[in-house]
Amino acid sequence: MSLICAQNLEFAHGGQTVLHAVNLTLAPGEIVTIVGPNGSGKSTLFRLLIGALQPHKGQVIRKPGLRIGYVPQKLHIDPTLPITVGRFLNLPQRVSVGDARQALEIAGVPGIRDQQMAQLSGGQFQRVLLARALLGKPDVLMLDEATQGLDQPGSASFYRQIDAVRRDMGCAVLMISHELHVVMSASDRVICLNGHVCCEGTPEVVSAAPAYRELFGTGTGGALALYRHDHDHAHDHDHPHTHTHEAAE
Repeated sequence: MSLICAQNLEFAHGGQTVLHAVNLTLAPGEIVTIVGPNGSGKSTLFRLLIGALQPHKGQVIRKPGLRIGYVPQKLHIDPTLPITVGRFLNLPQRVSVGDARQALEIAGVPGIRDQQMAQLSGGQFQRVLLARALLGKPDVLMLDEATQGLDQPGSASFYRQIDAVRRDMGCAVLMISHELHVVMSASDRVICLNGHVCCEGTPEVVSAAPAYRELFGTGTGGALALYRHDHDHAHDHDHPHTHTHEAAE
């Protein structure tokens, strides 16, 4: 059974149709990335899937009891506010020291529980947000451009951590990203959105699709090059998945 199934979604804002005839499914254990230009409806789709918005047409079906962990695009904390990582993880409800330590370890930042949030690097801060999302042991981890503001090595490292989280916790991952150069290696399936689903499939299929190339200009003269990237994990099949990775030249 799908964890989330969106059927024929339509949403308008201010008389303007933002999403039209959008269908999406998310299966247990898979990593799906939504890509699209600014204004393509990516964040609106996320809010519909979470339940923060209601579609004007269509429906979102979630598995009963579905647990969702959410990592926002960014979160501003006043740098003058003295709050440690441990205290931050206790908001809005207290968690045990053991659970906090385990979440930080899975997120790739063990040993920073007593550090001040204001003193963390950008990469550490995003991993703390990831740890907070993991505290509820989610079935689905949703990330809205969670690497915005990180440099390319930082982004690539974060996506590798997400793959490790999926492997260790068995959760599905649904993420929005604008970083084509790293997102392709981190995805089982890519959905290209521009008000509607332009194309979807494996990274290799999508990167070759005319609609994708038209939106992102990744033709032969573009600034992106393709190379192969193999993962050694398996899902429904007994063989490794081969993914395409977009890398900046």
